[in-house]
Amino acid sequence: MQLMRLGSSRQATARSMTSVVEDDPRFFNEADAEETPLLTSTTETELQVNDDLKNDQWRPEGMGTQEMVVRVLGMTCAACANSVEKALLNLDGVRAASVALLQNRAVVLYDPWKVKEESIKEALEDAGFDAEIVPKKINKISSTLDMGSVKGQFRIIGLSCAACVSSVEGALKRLCGVTSVVVSLATSMGEVHYDPNVVDKRKIIAVIGDAGFDADLIESSERDRVTITVEGMYTEEEGRVVEGILQQLEGVKDFVIDTLLERVEITFDPEVSGLRSIVDTIEGKGGGRYKVALLNPFAQCSPDHNVETTHMLRLFNSSLIFSIPVFLLGVVCPHIPVFYHLLALRCGPFLMADWLKWALVTPVQFVIGKRFYIGAYHSLKNMTANMDVLVILGTTSAYVYSVFALLYGAITGFQANTYFETTAMLFTFVLLGKYLEVVAKGKTSEAIGKLLELAPTAAVLLSLDSDGKPIKEREIHAQLVERGDILKVAPGSKVPADGLVLWGSSHVNESMITGEALPVSKETGDSVIGGTLNLNGLLHIQATHVGSEAALSQIVHLVETAQMTKAPIQKFADYVSSIFVPVVVSLAFFTWLGWYMAGKFSIYPASWLPAGTNVFVFSLMFAISVLVIACPCALGLATPTAVMVGTGVGASHGILIKSGEALERAQSIRYVVFDKTGTLTKGRPCVTSTKVFSNMLNDEFLKVVASAEIGSEHPLAKAIVDYAHQFLIYGESLTSSVMLKTKDTSWLKKISMFEVLPGQGVCCTVDGKSVQVGNRKLMKEKGVEIPHFAEVHLIDVEERAMTGVLVAIDNCLVGVIGVADPLKKEAASVVKALKQMGIQSVMVTGDNWRTARAVAKEAGIEKVMAEVLPAGKAAAVQALQKDGAVVGMVGDGINDSPALAAADVGMAIGAGTDIAIEAADYVLMRNDLEDVITAIDLSQKTFNRIRWNYVFAMGYNIVAVPVAAGVLYPFLGIRLPPWVAGAAMAFSSVSVVCSSLLLRKYNKPQYTNLLEIRIH
Repeated sequence: MQLMRLGSSRQATARSMTSVVEDDPRFFNEADAEETPLLTSTTETELQVNDDLKNDQWRPEGMGTQEMVVRVLGMTCAACANSVEKALLNLDGVRAASVALLQNRAVVLYDPWKVKEESIKEALEDAGFDAEIVPKKINKISSTLDMGSVKGQFRIIGLSCAACVSSVEGALKRLCGVTSVVVSLATSMGEVHYDPNVVDKRKIIAVIGDAGFDADLIESSERDRVTITVEGMYTEEEGRVVEGILQQLEGVKDFVIDTLLERVEITFDPEVSGLRSIVDTIEGKGGGRYKVALLNPFAQCSPDHNVETTHMLRLFNSSLIFSIPVFLLGVVCPHIPVFYHLLALRCGPFLMADWLKWALVTPVQFVIGKRFYIGAYHSLKNMTANMDVLVILGTTSAYVYSVFALLYGAITGFQANTYFETTAMLFTFVLLGKYLEVVAKGKTSEAIGKLLELAPTAAVLLSLDSDGKPIKEREIHAQLVERGDILKVAPGSKVPADGLVLWGSSHVNESMITGEALPVSKETGDSVIGGTLNLNGLLHIQATHVGSEAALSQIVHLVETAQMTKAPIQKFADYVSSIFVPVVVSLAFFTWLGWYMAGKFSIYPASWLPAGTNVFVFSLMFAISVLVIACPCALGLATPTAVMVGTGVGASHGILIKSGEALERAQSIRYVVFDKTGTLTKGRPCVTSTKVFSNMLNDEFLKVVASAEIGSEHPLAKAIVDYAHQFLIYGESLTSSVMLKTKDTSWLKKISMFEVLPGQGVCCTVDGKSVQVGNRKLMKEKGVEIPHFAEVHLIDVEERAMTGVLVAIDNCLVGVIGVADPLKKEAASVVKALKQMGIQSVMVTGDNWRTARAVAKEAGIEKVMAEVLPAGKAAAVQALQKDGAVVGMVGDGINDSPALAAADVGMAIGAGTDIAIEAADYVLMRNDLEDVITAIDLSQKTFNRIRWNYVFAMGYNIVAVPVAAGVLYPFLGIRLPPWVAGAAMAFSSVSVVCSSLLLRKYNKPQYTNLLEIRIH
């Protein structure tokens, strides 16, 4: 299974100039040598450039939009995200901004030559959010002569709503050198793309800190930068020893040593010196004094909700400790005679009860509630409003009135009611809701957590002698595995890296990666995936993909990216959230005004007024209830929580979804276009007949054809090579469709001028002769005439659902090879199930019409397009899209990639080529057509859940706000005290998240039940 490049491609940025800012903290300054605890070294030449370089006329060619992703903490609702987005988009040079509320991330596309560092820093300070760059496992260094974009991932602590996300995104996008920012509320992560020659991680973290959030860098895309822990490096003297060791290493470009934390950040050229050699050198030359340790990169970038959960729980407990006595003083104690008389004692100008309530509530209002004041301040400063504004308006109104009532009573002697308990209970219920919301949001990212748990931590490295026999083995950290290493995998241990089996046989449990329930047999020549479990046999494997190229790393990145993207349906919630708070504040004001004026004009009887209150206070309580019961958070969480759970569920079933947009489009598919070879068929064809029309011997004929086809990736080519090998080496033909895993290729002839013509075949020169192997189109293009007797034989082959491969030498047709590729067992049932769902299946293939019709008839497909080139497949998809229909494309090969990209929803079979996987929106890792049904069904279930979430969120506010405003009070005598309204608000967003969590119970359609699915 090839999973090298699952992530979406990024356009490379040309790097041609150097820009080193004089005050850039990345470079060592002798003036600060005595003040800094760090030992630094750099081997690159530092240059200064004139400010004129920032003018467009001096801009290096290729320097354009850059992207940065940041983890943002502090966002609580969609209004926070809108605030960040608005602040970013108002900056000249910012091309686009995307905020992921649930994942606490923001992605920003901007022009670093137009957006000044000062303006970005100022915006971040005003945003009021913490941010953190999320780095990669091993960073690819950009030297001082390398002006490109680096992607960093940051953990951001303090995000609570979409407005917080928006604030962090806005602050970072205004930072000079930052190209794009994506902040995820759910994972408290931010992904930032930035130019390391303009801004570094320290400045980004500082900006996030100025915005009001704590942040740290956990991962960077720089391939050759890594941070290690050196145990034993306690003093600066030890640091100098390590510095001397690193300075002697070739390939080490730069390093920063922190003796306090015993850490070293190393920048190196992996082509010159690998990470393992660096670690071995430090430990070897250290004389046993040092032990180098590496952190698990997957664990570093895992969504960590523990910090935020602990913080919220601490705030809630603190508020509860103060609120319980206030509640007892106001509700319970007045009914107990002893306490009643004690509390009625006058101490100075106030009663004992008033003193105690005031003393207990003040810490809750201004110490525990500080985070709400800070959030409201930054929100209003950015000309937006979030949930913090509503909470602060409600609680402050009650607190200020209560203090005023006390002072007024002390002066006039009038004993007015106070509402200190309202303030305390409001904060307590809001914090309880926030705590439950954080816990629930943490559960939405469990799919990522389960993937991260698969990451191997150790590997057994083998050393072989000249005969290939193991002579030595040692245990190393899994991160130190390099491409080409020979590794030992014992029974019961995890496969440490993606690779090929060199020796041994076993069964491997791949269910955690592919969703395949049964163990998969592995023998010599088979591929294995890092993180899967070896069950019963000893294996020796050769590592082929490590680090960020490994399948597990790519899967994690793909799922994270999908969970950060916004589905189009989210635009509705963003719009409502942008106007929600101003509308609610207006409603609260008119509620107060309506009740106040009605009371002044005696529209309602004075008996409605509680004892010790007046019209103003009576009206104020209704207004406060309106303020605190309205909840924008539920709207903001309705879509991202469901998308996050849905993509995670898909990953657990072997279906990788690249974006929320693709997830939404899949529910509306009306056409599914299937490629034939490798998609509808098993992709393991076998040669069933050979016919030579010349005097050439069959052995020589097969040698020539196999030599020409050895360089092709097409399944038909591999089948021909396998057939020739079996026939020439063992003197017999293959009787099964299983391709050989190892073969002796010494009998192949030398070829030159090899060329693959997609949709036609291959051309090359074999032993000085021009050879063409392919279909009719290739023969026609090369001017090869097909005799009548050959055409008759070819028609006979094609009518038996086989593909006829024509072979020409020196423009003369010499033979035809018949190749059969059996249909997958589930193909016909899947096509029938799609038809029952109202989805029409279409088969598009480059094969000839007779073979195509025969295969389509067997699969039950009525609409067929044959003899189509790769570009023609894309045109066929576009033709189906003309009437506005949503078209899905399922394919696996290079020639399918244009159609996969053109389709509304491209689905690549997981065992297909890297290019096909790159172009698709979905990756079906099990190579099973049933997953096409599952993908569409999961999309439908997810967006049905989103619609229910919106119904609840909108319905809650539509019903709750009028009740809080007192519309039922004149008729039923029902009104909601502010603390009850606060409790209702706290649980509204929790309910939406719990609704999304129900998707975790999703069960994919069973093979025997496919025909029972109906489209809605």
